[in-house]
Amino acid sequence: MTTIATDTGEIFTVPASSQVNASHHGQVIVSGSYGGEYNAFHAGKWGLRGVVLNDAGVGKDNAGVRGIFYLEQIGLAAATADVNTCHIADGEHMLAHGIVSHVNRFAAALGCVAGDTVRATAERMRHARIATGELSPISGGKRYTVSETPGKPRVICLDAAPMLTPQDKGAIAVTGSHAALFRGKPDNIISVRLRAVFFSDGGVGMDAAGVSRLPDLDAKHIPAGAAAAMSASIGDSRSIYNEGILSHVNEAARREGIVVGMPVKAAVDRLLAAS
Repeated sequence: MTTIATDTGEIFTVPASSQVNASHHGQVIVSGSYGGEYNAFHAGKWGLRGVVLNDAGVGKDNAGVRGIFYLEQIGLAAATADVNTCHIADGEHMLAHGIVSHVNRFAAALGCVAGDTVRATAERMRHARIATGELSPISGGKRYTVSETPGKPRVICLDAAPMLTPQDKGAIAVTGSHAALFRGKPDNIISVRLRAVFFSDGGVGMDAAGVSRLPDLDAKHIPAGAAAAMSASIGDSRSIYNEGILSHVNEAARREGIVVGMPVKAAVDRLLAAS
């Protein structure tokens, strides 16, 4: 672990940690991503002073906040915003409205505490040392083929929705991602025409931002649903497939007989049986 003493950094917002890059070295990032290890890694590897992520309702096995403690290994101050106080997937909204729910020990050493505003927390982080060093490997960010039966849609698990490829067209995809639109606007994250897709609900949160992608997928005629964050670990697509219980579904899914309260695996089996 290495820390470099310098003056102060600036605060930058991003919708997702994947958008952090070398230009953010020495700065503070408020990221709309959930606070798992996958997103913490993608922010923390660039030499920041501090980072604020979204707690995504915390969820099963504390999956929505584990990343801020993972970042302690390089001495990076990190915190999460309460999803019920701001929009997940929107760093600007988090900075303007968010209230902090969890801090790691390096953030606490700066005077950051749960209950502070995200803005006040980010301002304190501006005076932190730049944290550099090599983060340990992460277990997330992988894809798996669950089933591939002739005449049936392929079933795949993707720990992050942006991992979709053109070859996934027609598949049933279970992702570890939340079901929020980035900055609340339609995007191309679901980049191929899928048979159906399932997410985490990201704790749902303020203005139901965590499931805002579901009606957007209705417009594309793609059945979609989101598993309750407390039923399965966000960021872990196989947990969502095996353990997830649907908290929200879109109209296209309801037409397929998929309803709230149904296990994700049962919804996938229903789609396979109908094919």
